[in-house]
Order: sequence, then C-alpha cells, then structure tokens
Amino acid sequence: MKSGVSVWRTVFAVSIKCTVFIGLLSLPALVLAQTRGKVEVDRDPKVDSLIGNYLVGGGKTNTGEPAFSSSNGYRIQIFSGSDRKQAYNVQSKFQNRFPDTHTYLSYRDPNFKVKVGDFRSRIEAEKMVEEMKPAFGGLFIISEKINLPKLDTE
Repeated sequence: MKSGVSVWRTVFAVSIKCTVFIGLLSLPALVLAQTRGKVEVDRDPKVDSLIGNYLVGGGKTNTGEPAFSSSNGYRIQIFSGSDRKQAYNVQSKFQNRFPDTHTYLSYRDPNFKVKVGDFRSRIEAEKMVEEMKPAFGGLFIISEKINLPKLDTE
C-alpha cells in the first residue's frame, strides 16, 4: 500500500502535465487571433473646420487671439557674444537694412544671440546670407523651429 504523500504527489504531477498539455493546445489559437484590423475614426466634421481655422483662418483662433504655427526651418545667426549692448546694436542695424525680416534676440548664459528670418528651406537662407555678407560677418545658418508666415486667404 502506498503512502498518502506519494498519492498526492502523483495527482499533483498529473494535474501539472494536463495543464501544460491544454496550454500547448490553446497556443495556436492565441497566435492566430492576432490578425490586423482596420481602425475607423468617426469624428464630427466641425473638428476639421476648427483645425483649418486655427492654422490658416486669418491667423486667429475663435477667441480672437493670434494663432502661431511653427515648423522646422532655418534661421541665420548674425551675432553671438556676451555684450548685450552690442547685440542690440547688431539687431537694430539689421532691422534698418532689412525691415521686412524678423529678428530674434535670445540669451543663454553667458551669450546673447541674434538670429534672423524664418526660412522654410536652406536654399532660401543661403540666398539671404549672400545678400547680408557685405554688411555682416560670421553668419551661420541654424536649423530650428520657425514661425510660419501668415497665408493670404483672399
């Protein structure tokens, strides 16, 4: 006669084997259940019109505040140094020569940087560099986020 411990050990071993066997049988069903599906987004058409108004609708949101959109582009760095007064002088000199081009003054300890323009392509920036060479030295084209120009909706 077998002891009670060995009977339970046998029952336990058989139950483990059955669980593993059933798990292996169900594995193909789990693998085949992962098929690609199609996602459909059902949204209100007003969402598209709001996005369009925000991006190109006169540059304003529904609240009347200006809507600024940005993209990757290029700017030209015309000054980098620790003298604030000199940075402001370079900025005003540039604005006098090219009044239609935006200037950006930034400070990151210990330097002030003056960058100009919002160019979508590097070629546009290089054309501007050629125009600026006689008046400004040490020009660098820098890739960064730019402010997109307002679109004419007329």
